[in-house]
Amino acid sequence: MPPATSTGLRAVSSALLAMSRPLEVQDVLHTIVASARELLDAEYAALGVPDDHGGFAQFVVDGVSEEQWKAIGPLPRRHGILAALLEEGRTERLADVRRDPRFKRWPAAHPDMSDFIGLPVRHGDETIAALFLANKRCPHPENTCGFTEEDEELLGILAQHAAIALTNARLYERSRELTIAEERSRLAHELHDAVSQKLFSLRLTAQAATALVDRDPARAKEELHQVAALAAEAADELRAAVVELRPAALDEDGLVATLRTQIRVLDRAHAARVTFRGEGVRALPAAQEEALLRVAQEALHNALRHSGAAHVDVVLSRTGRGAVLRVTDDGGGFDPRGVRRAGRHLGLVSMRDRAAGVGGSLTVDSAPGKGTTIEMEVPGG
Repeated sequence: MPPATSTGLRAVSSALLAMSRPLEVQDVLHTIVASARELLDAEYAALGVPDDHGGFAQFVVDGVSEEQWKAIGPLPRRHGILAALLEEGRTERLADVRRDPRFKRWPAAHPDMSDFIGLPVRHGDETIAALFLANKRCPHPENTCGFTEEDEELLGILAQHAAIALTNARLYERSRELTIAEERSRLAHELHDAVSQKLFSLRLTAQAATALVDRDPARAKEELHQVAALAAEAADELRAAVVELRPAALDEDGLVATLRTQIRVLDRAHAARVTFRGEGVRALPAAQEEALLRVAQEALHNALRHSGAAHVDVVLSRTGRGAVLRVTDDGGGFDPRGVRRAGRHLGLVSMRDRAAGVGGSLTVDSAPGKGTTIEMEVPGG
């Protein structure tokens, strides 16, 4: 076997092993792109999942920094060479993409690209994505490289397995969504049955006590004691249900993965850029993890709905045995001295209660026109 072919097969094997791990869809997309770029030794790689409106539902890149990506601007539309990959379902290998008649122009901040290879990722008869790479690295800078037939063959093998990995990840996510929905439906029925019965008994007992107040105060007192007991039982039922409603993803994936997934969804759904960093955080007691998640959700809701922020950054970091959550936005901010009014509007009282309930603390740093930072610290276990 020629050395180049042996090296290529080893690279394909490594890429396939990377994609075979159980991953969520967004993680699979990033793994495919990174594997393809490494496999073909390219400077840039990208993968786009088409939507139904002439654009892309998801688009991931490798080889471009976050600052460059933000400067490039909106996601590309499906036209020119990208349209040919997706609509005509054929591989494109070009010595210089800029000389192709279908090429229009790059956005101002777009890196310059020359040699290009792209191919559709297909599942059965459906094209589910387009994978493309640019600027083959040269071992000798004075030479011109370009992608070869062998590169095309290797990328084709990768694309076949990428389709399987992406389809499996989608099925996994859909299965988990259905499981969560079924579990919530079951809990809703149980909660309705149990609490409704308690409340019905509570109402009848309260009515009986009202009727007995004047003619038999002693019996009325007994009925009121029964009201208190039924109310306590109803509260216990509700408390047990709330504990059981702890987010399923939190139990299965942990706090970091759950936050990362939810923030990716928010980033796609809102005009503001929403980013997340979380490394080195130990598993925390369940109540602390849930409190951190709920506070992050509330802070993100405030930033995205009320602040007018262009960027919201969420950081979860380790501190001793515990963790610190920091949600920062560059929005309009507010005056913390108006805490009563702002607290009601922004849910700050609820967030502070959640933090205090697990032995943690919450601080708010904000000023009109200066953005807002919500920081919550928990002690760990």
